[in-house]
Amino acid sequence: MKNSSPLIRESTSTKLRILILQRIIDGHYPPGHRLKEMELAREFNTSQAPVREALGELEATGVIESEPHRGSRVRTVSERELGEAYQVRAVLEQLAGELAAGQFNGREALLQRQADKVRRAYEHGNMEEYARHDLAFHRMIVAATGNQVLLENWDALHFDIRARLFLGHSKLSLQSTLDLHDEIVKALIEGKRKLAGRLLRMHSEAFCSRGSEGQQHVPDA
Repeated sequence: MKNSSPLIRESTSTKLRILILQRIIDGHYPPGHRLKEMELAREFNTSQAPVREALGELEATGVIESEPHRGSRVRTVSERELGEAYQVRAVLEQLAGELAAGQFNGREALLQRQADKVRRAYEHGNMEEYARHDLAFHRMIVAATGNQVLLENWDALHFDIRARLFLGHSKLSLQSTLDLHDEIVKALIEGKRKLAGRLLRMHSEAFCSRGSEGQQHVPDA
């Protein structure tokens, strides 16, 4: 029976990680906010061990950073960092577009509804909602490829976390990338593989150009 304690602690640390992450995303813990183990343990009525494990997991995904003798704090995601992540995303999503084109039989309306949610969030000025719906739209496309390795690599870059943290305090205009969504949906539904891939790559490259000073767009193949 005593051997069950690590499992209990693991379960607690997972729940804490989810709670802390949600508070970071919704702005309750803003960029630069210090996360102190003792205070969090007291707030969540638990010991410091699962809090330490939860913070360690969040640090591994790039959400927080730790400094010697100063503890952990919520990271600030820069335009450059987001741009570099989107360089990789551009390549992954070009492949995803080519593989997913023609695979939405019976789910065309679902894809279009998700694109409409992105537009409404942007028009209402809700950047947190924009980031959430936009990432869901793109993940839906990657998942439609049926390629689990591609999906795992896409997920591993933590676009959801990076984009929400960045867009939550960003004043960027995203109208140009937003306008691509309807074209992407049309190409995917019509099974135009090369076009769908090229449009998805263009969508990601819009962030590359913002995130890396002087960066040039990669020519379309």
